[in-house]
Amino acid sequence: MSKFVVDLEKQESTVAKTDIATPQFGEYQAPKKPSVFFRILKILGIALGLILIIGAIGGYFYWQRLKKTPQYSLALMVDAARRDDQKAIDELIDTDATVDDFMPQITGKAVELYGRNLPPATIARIAQVAAPVLPVVKQRARAEIPNLIREKTKKFASVPFWAIVVGADRFLDITQETEKAFVKSKMLDRPLELTLKRSGDKWQVIGLKDEELARRIAEKIGQEIIALAKNGGTGKAGANPGVENLQEVLKQAQDIFK
Repeated sequence: MSKFVVDLEKQESTVAKTDIATPQFGEYQAPKKPSVFFRILKILGIALGLILIIGAIGGYFYWQRLKKTPQYSLALMVDAARRDDQKAIDELIDTDATVDDFMPQITGKAVELYGRNLPPATIARIAQVAAPVLPVVKQRARAEIPNLIREKTKKFASVPFWAIVVGADRFLDITQETEKAFVKSKMLDRPLELTLKRSGDKWQVIGLKDEELARRIAEKIGQEIIALAKNGGTGKAGANPGVENLQEVLKQAQDIFK
């Protein structure tokens, strides 16, 4: 009798332990292994993030390097001309040096138009004769250069600033030396030649070559300059017939860019 009771208790204890150890339906699920697609997607996401970070760092240093190039200063100049920012233009263009560089083109064009077969001595005096006109030309050029730049770059008026900087080599041929750079347009319908010099981290225009503008100015003052050169120069007031011609040159120079 006693043994039967003991065995029954053991059996109940065994059943109870079995019930506790065995999970009920829905209470336990074996862990699922991550799918191959999810792992590949995760790897691609990490790789893309690294590429974006490296690209951002590389782009930053590339842009900083572009800021020291001639095309960046040219883009600043185009942007300043579009905004009529005369102060920025004055910082990017040495007007005095540009006009000094441009005057030989005017006198050369004047000789071509009105001074053929002139003796060498007369041709040699032309630069000297034109010197008094320089201040007037510079004054007019200072106000007109923004319009000239705007006209030359009208085709790119809607192009973003960064695109002008990055894509400059598509429409400009830029030859850079240590302290100078020479810019020439690749587009036949937009002829432009500039000479720039390094000025700190930027570049400044010091020379301009424009066949059409040189002819336009020479047509206005060329005849008077040639007449002055033929008369021997400006001389002193009242002592040389060239003085009257000089006054005419100065008068004509006032309207050079009109």
